[in-house]
Amino acid sequence: MPRKPRVYKNKKYLQPDPKFGNLMASRFINQIMRGGKKSTAQKIFYDALDMISEKTKDDPLSVFDIAMRNVAPVLEVKGRRIGGANYQIAQEVRGDRKETLAMRWIRDAARSRSGKSMAEKLAGELIDASRKEGGAMKKREDVHRMAESNRAFSHFAR
Repeated sequence: MPRKPRVYKNKKYLQPDPKFGNLMASRFINQIMRGGKKSTAQKIFYDALDMISEKTKDDPLSVFDIAMRNVAPVLEVKGRRIGGANYQIAQEVRGDRKETLAMRWIRDAARSRSGKSMAEKLAGELIDASRKEGGAMKKREDVHRMAESNRAFSHFAR
């Protein structure tokens, strides 16, 4: 039986964030948000950007953009069942998924850091990611290493 093509749901229109008018920042705020508390997530994000501007003396949004670009993966592995065996197949990552994975990895790395407030941890992680260091970059390297080691199975990809 042939598989049906995957149908992607239309994305809802997302408002840019109120302070900078940046869509990427708005998506990241939504990633940080827990339990629907958007104002708390915005406060964390904006405090982190203020800390970044104090520490680096750079434009905090450019540091954020550089961090997102550095962490975004190029390859990832997907499981595929072929003839009773499961293979991890290396595949390129779509643009939208790249951003989502980068945001998730930065958020999770910031949450797992030791520190005082979430804003401090997030600021530290964004600065580290913009310098190609930190937990989120380590996660990206692990994913790339996994994809490289499973390159032999790439002929199974459709």
